[in-house]
Amino acid sequence: MTDMIRIAVDGPSGAGKSTIAKAVAQKLSIDYIDTGAMYRAIGYKMLKEGISVDDLAGIQNLLDTTEIDFSEGDTILDGQVVNDLIRTPEISKQASRCSAVAIVRKKLVDLQQKMGQAKSVVMDGRDIGTVVFPDAEYKFFITASPEERAKRRYKELLDKGQKVDYEQVLADITARDYNDSTRDVTPLRKAEDAIEVDTTNMSIEEVIDYICKEMKQSWQ
Repeated sequence: MTDMIRIAVDGPSGAGKSTIAKAVAQKLSIDYIDTGAMYRAIGYKMLKEGISVDDLAGIQNLLDTTEIDFSEGDTILDGQVVNDLIRTPEISKQASRCSAVAIVRKKLVDLQQKMGQAKSVVMDGRDIGTVVFPDAEYKFFITASPEERAKRRYKELLDKGQKVDYEQVLADITARDYNDSTRDVTPLRKAEDAIEVDTTNMSIEEVIDYICKEMKQSWQ
């Protein structure tokens, strides 16, 4: 195993990327970077300040005056912990919209690359293995059926006390899949050298064990 490694974990919305990437990072004692939370934070701030995705000048000014950081599992936007504020269906849709804006992606990809150049990281998102770190030492593409992903997201939102409808969650997942895979700017796709893991019938623990086993085999 090399002194510094980058582990790219990509996949569609609701596939469990964040949970899996975070657990793998803990097992390896390296930092976890939730890139999806970065887009959610930008989307949240855009909504809060009334900036539309068509207002490129407004978005650029927002990007120039925004700080995003991670600490002990918290997402920190301009000094405020925003964990729950950015995990709503409304922010999910806004994150998908703003992630298709070229200047947003450029800003956040630059930040992500700097993080990965400074230390070992597990980073999850939709373009980590294809754009952010095409030379990552390890790449995984985590997926599951739309129905299974909707079921997981539905349960997650219910557990947080939010009133949600399963059919609406499924529709949102399907719409985001389409938006993410057909956008002009770095669409969601599996890197050619990534290992695909279909988690539809797997527990979180089984996925984590599988990934760690695959990594162990490659560095022995």
